[in-house]
Amino acid sequence: MLRMLSYLASFGLFCLIILIVVITYGMARINITIPDYHQLENYEPPVTTRLFAGDGQVMMEYAAEKRLFVPQEKIPDLVKQAFIAAEDKHFYKHSGIDYSGIIRAALGNLRKIGTGKRPAGASTITQQVAKNFLLSSELSYMRKLKEAILARRINRAFSKEHVLELYLNEIYLGNRAYGVAAAAINYFGKALDELELHEVAYLAALPKGPNNYNPKTKYDAAVARRNWVIDRMLEDGYVTEQAAAEAKEKPVEVVERKSGFLKDTEYYSEEVRRTISRNFGDEALYQGGLIVRTTVDPRLQEIATKAMRKGLIDYDLRHGWRGAEANIEIDENYKQSLKDAVLTAGAEPTWEKAVVLNVAADKAEIETVNGDTGNIPLSAVKWARYKEKGKNMGPVPSKMEQVLHKGDVIYAEKDTSKVAKAKTYNLRQIPEVEGGMAVMDPHTGKVLALVGGFSFAKSQFNRATQAYRQTGSSFKPFVYLTALELGYSPTDLILDAPFVLDQGVGMPKWKPVNYSKKFYGLMTLRRGVELSKNLMTVRLAQDIGMDKIVEMSRRVGVNDHLPPYLSSSLGAADTRVINMVSAYCVIVNGGKKVPPYLIERIQDRKGHTIYKHEQTPCRSCAADRWENQPEPDFEVVREQVVDPLSAYQMTSILEGVAVRGTGAKLNGLHRHLAGKTGTTNETKDAWFVGFSPDLVAGVYIGYDEPESLGMAETGAHAALPIFYDFMKEALKDTPDTSFRIPAGIKLVRVNPYTGKPTVPGDKAAIIEALKPDFEFYNRQRVIGDDNSVVAGPENENSSLQLGGEY
Repeated sequence: MLRMLSYLASFGLFCLIILIVVITYGMARINITIPDYHQLENYEPPVTTRLFAGDGQVMMEYAAEKRLFVPQEKIPDLVKQAFIAAEDKHFYKHSGIDYSGIIRAALGNLRKIGTGKRPAGASTITQQVAKNFLLSSELSYMRKLKEAILARRINRAFSKEHVLELYLNEIYLGNRAYGVAAAAINYFGKALDELELHEVAYLAALPKGPNNYNPKTKYDAAVARRNWVIDRMLEDGYVTEQAAAEAKEKPVEVVERKSGFLKDTEYYSEEVRRTISRNFGDEALYQGGLIVRTTVDPRLQEIATKAMRKGLIDYDLRHGWRGAEANIEIDENYKQSLKDAVLTAGAEPTWEKAVVLNVAADKAEIETVNGDTGNIPLSAVKWARYKEKGKNMGPVPSKMEQVLHKGDVIYAEKDTSKVAKAKTYNLRQIPEVEGGMAVMDPHTGKVLALVGGFSFAKSQFNRATQAYRQTGSSFKPFVYLTALELGYSPTDLILDAPFVLDQGVGMPKWKPVNYSKKFYGLMTLRRGVELSKNLMTVRLAQDIGMDKIVEMSRRVGVNDHLPPYLSSSLGAADTRVINMVSAYCVIVNGGKKVPPYLIERIQDRKGHTIYKHEQTPCRSCAADRWENQPEPDFEVVREQVVDPLSAYQMTSILEGVAVRGTGAKLNGLHRHLAGKTGTTNETKDAWFVGFSPDLVAGVYIGYDEPESLGMAETGAHAALPIFYDFMKEALKDTPDTSFRIPAGIKLVRVNPYTGKPTVPGDKAAIIEALKPDFEFYNRQRVIGDDNSVVAGPENENSSLQLGGEY
């Protein structure tokens, strides 16, 4: 008997040793595969990068996961208490594993056997941190064992508050929100510290499955789960009975959060995004939580966008109707067909997708996608002359069936004019023509607004910063500016007469012409710019040398590699809108180069500045403390690339363009404005670049695949009205100021046609800006035939406001 007992004891000891060895070996193997938890000490989750406008408004966010990191000391106690009550009531007491919770879960799971219900877990917040950060979501006992081991280690290594910080910033709460701060914004449109009890309780209800408690689809379940959380908070002593009762009475209401971003800044934001990606990489952009402060002015951006869209729509209306983009059957399913029909994106907010139900001679009956019905009268489609690509427009419609047909899917806009009848709509179409616009501060280089096209939804290609187009006559000011720097005067005479250039053997002779196809003899240099005379410009370019114009183009930033051909003096070379606007800044600011910039400063997630645009040194700014010393006084140094006197002379000449030249439409604003029109061959591109003393804006219009805009669609007709509308609103309620005159400029009354000093009673006299060494007794420079007749008002174009190259 004793022998048997001894045998059994030996066998049991052997088995125990084997078990210990197996467990030890198994734990060692598990330990090898367990991730290092020390990485949680310096937790830096992927955080949203945010772009801010010049006034501090949020423009855009970029993130792999929408998350806003909040340190534990900034998380309200109520938020912490709600999640602890819902997820881990013994959080502050256990060692990372809640053994009592495990027993409760085990007993509950025994009762679920055979029911088909998913077994309940007993994971603590610490275990969830281990799983979310270091493990997978695999359902296995091995993963649970690793989770438990890690939870105990984490609990020993970190404070409870640090563990809670990790959990509340990492957890996914649905609605594209990672962490409680992002969830507060996405669900309620509030900051974390603005949430009320019933809102906090709803967020704490979500970790078990956000889709299970979506109030839009499962309202009762959402309310029940939220109230359960409130009851747990009451049970644990976090809230009073009265507060709990009041919170449970409130509905679960989540906001319909639209973009929440600044209006009309999509093109601007995308340009900033590309810049950051190119210089810092996509990881920093989408995970780095960068704080990017831009230079955009929200008010000017909205004005520029409205002006550009209006200008493109106005152009489109002048060029007829291209036909409906879709047609559907008007049957019992037509409402669904209307919803499914796809039209070109980018419609104005007031435009609605609609279908034509019936067509009569004088009207079309329509129904919008929202179910509203109305009529489009024949009088509202007089503009809709049928236009087939590459062909002329048809006649003005005399009956509605020439424009619309039953089942046509169109855009319609409710007519809100005072004379319109009830339920009257206008026919609309998305323009095919495109354009770009840039607005800058000429003294700093800040890009205040960018418009890259009709709509970012239609096309994300930014025509203000990415499109290279011929500039036409908008380049001419830099030809004349080169001459002014070389000592030419606005009063010098240039011959406007036929010009023929032999281009070499086998090449046709180059014969540029004026837009009017007429010649006007000798005219002053000033009038050559004001009326945009091609032949005068070419003759001047030949006289001063294209090499000097090429250098001027490089200096001011129009084109670093301008082809040294005479045709380049007429704007045959291409560049971007932003380059032209930057170059015009040099003219108005006194000759200083101000490269355009969109980003003022970039800070990392901890607030450290990693980039700032302005690098001007300031030694006195580094003082340790203030001891009644004067504030730092330093001036930003800009590179002087053009003689300031010559720059002002060109400013004065371009002001003449706006008063008596091709830009005379600007007279209607009664302000000191200047600028230059531009039209390329076959009117494929229309430009206007202009400025006030403190604001420069440039506009370009053209098709993405270059084709004629129409013979009448010059810079003065297609682009200038956009600049006009922009400046009208941008300068509204601001005082009119004159252009700054540098020291040394002489202001002299002269005759604009002869360039000579005026005589008493000369009604044509203007004030001319001359350099200090200019004297009238010197022989007046004449470029061309000295014997030609000087052009006066009687043999110039009959309307000075309409002459020239526009």
